[in-house]
Amino acid sequence: MQPTLPRRAGGGDKIPGKYIGWWGNLGSQPQKGVTSYSLSANRQRPFAGALHAAIFNTWRRFRGQVFYVAPPFIALYFILDYAERRNKYLNSKAGRREFAGVE
Repeated sequence: MQPTLPRRAGGGDKIPGKYIGWWGNLGSQPQKGVTSYSLSANRQRPFAGALHAAIFNTWRRFRGQVFYVAPPFIALYFILDYAERRNKYLNSKAGRREFAGVE
């Protein structure tokens, strides 16, 4: 008679086709139909088409957002330009002479 082995969370014996993970030996049926594919590192092209995609994706995103972003900036530019010209005129000799009695 053989003494009973203590069961721990180590997964038991790692028998090919039967081991299912680190959480313990669940005693499942042999796994079938599991296929894994791999590609060697020197055959992969992680940046294939990245520059082309970056240019055209940037243009597509810019074109989609320009009419939401540009009008407020254009309006602000003209408002600030008018305010600066008006301030320059009001602080000039002619502006002070014209509005001397108003204040």
